[in-house]
Amino acid sequence: MLVSLGLPGPLFAAPGSEARPQDATRGSLWLREDSAARYQPAPTLDTDVSMDITGMLARVHVRQRFTNPGQSWAEGIYVFPLPEHAAVDHMRMHIGERVIEGRIKERAAAKRTYERAKRAGKKTSLVEQERPNIFTTSLANIAPGESITVEIEYQQTVRYLDGAFRLRFPMVVGPRFIPGMPVGAAEQVATFAGTGWAQATREVPDAARITPPVQHPKHGPINPVSLDIRLNTGIPLAAVTSPYHAITTTDEAAGVHRVRLARDTVPADRDFELVWHPQTGTAPSAAWFVQDKDDQQYGLLMVVPPQRRSEVARNPREVVLVIDTSGSMHGASITQARDALLLALDRLTGADRFNVIRFNHATASLFPQPRAATADNLSTARRFVAGLRAAGGTVMLPALQQALSGQPEAHTTGQVIFLTDGSVGNEKQLFQVIRNQLSERRLFTIGIGSAPNSYFMRKAAEYGRGTFTYIGKTGEVMEKMTGLFRKLEQLALTDLRIELPPGTQLKMLPEKIPDLYLGEPLLLAFHGPTLPPWITLHGRVGHQPWHTQVMLEGGGRNAALAPEWGRRKIAQLMTRLHDARTAAARKALRNEVIDIALAHHLVSRYTSLVAVDVTPVRARGEQLTQHAMKTNLPKGWSYEHVFGAPQTATPAQLQLLLGAALLLLAVGMHYRRRRTRC
Repeated sequence: MLVSLGLPGPLFAAPGSEARPQDATRGSLWLREDSAARYQPAPTLDTDVSMDITGMLARVHVRQRFTNPGQSWAEGIYVFPLPEHAAVDHMRMHIGERVIEGRIKERAAAKRTYERAKRAGKKTSLVEQERPNIFTTSLANIAPGESITVEIEYQQTVRYLDGAFRLRFPMVVGPRFIPGMPVGAAEQVATFAGTGWAQATREVPDAARITPPVQHPKHGPINPVSLDIRLNTGIPLAAVTSPYHAITTTDEAAGVHRVRLARDTVPADRDFELVWHPQTGTAPSAAWFVQDKDDQQYGLLMVVPPQRRSEVARNPREVVLVIDTSGSMHGASITQARDALLLALDRLTGADRFNVIRFNHATASLFPQPRAATADNLSTARRFVAGLRAAGGTVMLPALQQALSGQPEAHTTGQVIFLTDGSVGNEKQLFQVIRNQLSERRLFTIGIGSAPNSYFMRKAAEYGRGTFTYIGKTGEVMEKMTGLFRKLEQLALTDLRIELPPGTQLKMLPEKIPDLYLGEPLLLAFHGPTLPPWITLHGRVGHQPWHTQVMLEGGGRNAALAPEWGRRKIAQLMTRLHDARTAAARKALRNEVIDIALAHHLVSRYTSLVAVDVTPVRARGEQLTQHAMKTNLPKGWSYEHVFGAPQTATPAQLQLLLGAALLLLAVGMHYRRRRTRC
C-alpha cells in the first residue's frame, strides 16, 4: 500500500505542561501548540464494550472515554470501526453523573448543531457514519484534566455458518489506499472535510474522513479495549471460543454464559470474534423472532436448508485466483494468502481451467488467458505463487477488471476467488465494476489479516453472487479454505423465492433472495400489520426443483427488531442509490433513507446523532485545540511497508513522478532523433 501521512513525525513524552523533543519517551502523544516549541499532550482514549447476546440478536454498548491530560481545552476526533451490519440507534454523553441523550438529525443539521455548541463553549458530541463499517466520534470542549464518556449503542444479528454461531467486533480501521489525483482546494466539499492523512480525490471525495493518523508500533500500543459479554443461547453448547483473543468463560445459569477477555484490556489492533458451537443434535434448522410495535409486527427468520450433496454432476470450472500483494499484506497476511492459493490449486481437476492474477500498484497474470489445469500448468502456478512478495499500493481496479474480462467457455462454471485485506477507499467504484462485468460468474472474496475491510469484502461477494470467507491467522487456512471448496464444488440453491399464504400483506427483506451455498442459512426480515403462520421457500439445485415449508410458530417474543428492519431497508435503498442514473432518482432515494433513519432513530450516511450540554463551560477567549485521535496499525502489518520508504508517495505523487519520468524520456528521445537527423 502506497500512502503518505503528509504530517511531521509524532513526538512521545511523559505528561507535563511543557516538553521538548529530546524528552520523548513511550506513553502519550504530544503535539506542537505554538511557534515557541511548547508541546501539549493529546487526549487519550480507552473503550469498554458490553454485549448482551440473545439467540440471533446482540445488543452492544460501546463506551469511549476521552481524557484530556493537557492544560488547554481539547476537541477529540476519533475514527473507528463497527460491524458493517450494525444498527446504531443511541448515543449518550456522560459528564460526571449527568447523562445527555443524543438526538438523531439530518447529517448537515447535526453538524451545524455541533459546531454552534462548540463555538459557544458547550460540551457536545457527534457520531457520524463514513462507511457502513466506519464511524467518527467528535467530542468538543474537554476541560484540562477532565474525562468524558461517549456511549454508542447498536444492534446486530449473529451470523450462523457451517454449524457454528459467530459474532465479530472490529477494533481498528486499517489504512486505506486512496486512488486518484487530489482535487483542488476549490473542489473540496465541506461535507467531506476531515482530519485524516489523505486528500480528497475524485474517486474518494471523503478520503480525509476515513484515514485517521496511525501510531507507529515502535511507540507501543494505544486505545485499550475491555469486553464483557453475556451469552444467552437457549441451547446447550459444545464450545465457546475466540480464535484471535484469549478469553475466560463462566456459566451463570442454564444456557447463559459470561465471556470476558483473559487480560483486562487488549489494544485496539485487530478484530475480535466470538464463536459458539451447539452440541451435536441441537443445531437449529430454523429460528423465529417477533416484535409488536406501534400496531405493526416485525419478524426475523433464519432458515438452514438441509445439508445436501448435489446429485447433479457439476460443470467444469474456470477459476481465476486473484491475490493482493500490496504493502498492507506484508508479513502474516501474504503467508496466509499464499497458503490459501496453493490449497485452491490442489483442488483443481483435469477438466478445469484456471489463471492466477496478482496485483499491487501494477497487475500481472500468470497466463494471458485461463489454461487447462494440467500437471505442468499447475506446477508453473505453484512456483509463481511461492515467489509472491508484498509491497506497493493497492490498485485493485485493473485486477478486478481483468478477472471479470472475457467469458468462460460454454458449459463452464466461472468462479473468481479474490484474496485481499480490502484496504481500499474506492469501494463504490469497485462495486460498479462487479455489477457491470460479472455476467454469469460468481465472485468469492477471502478477507485476509487481522483487520480486513469486511464491508467491502461482504458487499463485493453479495454483488458477485458468491460468499465471503475470513482468514485471520495462518492456522485457519486449511479449515476455512476447505469449507470454501465444499461450497465451490457443490451446486448452490438458486432462483429462490418465497410463497406466502393468500391475502398476506407483508414487506420482506431482502426483496431478491441471494443464492445459498452449502452450510449457509437464509436470513429474512418481515414487516406488516400481521405476520403469516407459514412460508414456503422455493428454489433450484441445478435444474432440479427444491422447496421447504417453515411454520412461523412460537419463537422469541418482544425482540427489538424494528432497528434491524430499518437498517436493512436503508442498506437496500443505498444499493439502489448507487445504481441510480439520474440526479432526481438519487435525491428521491436519499430522502427515503433520511425518512427511514429518522423514523427508526438510526445513524446512516445522511443522519447523525448529536448531544449538547446546555451550560457553556469554556470562556469565549480560551483556546480550543483540535486533535485527530491516532489509531493502532493492525496487528501483523508492517508500518514501513505501508508508510515508510520507499513507499512514501501517494498515488498522486506517483503519477506526478511517472509523468515527469515520461516527460524526460520524451525529451531525451526528441533530442536523440534530432542528433540522428543531423
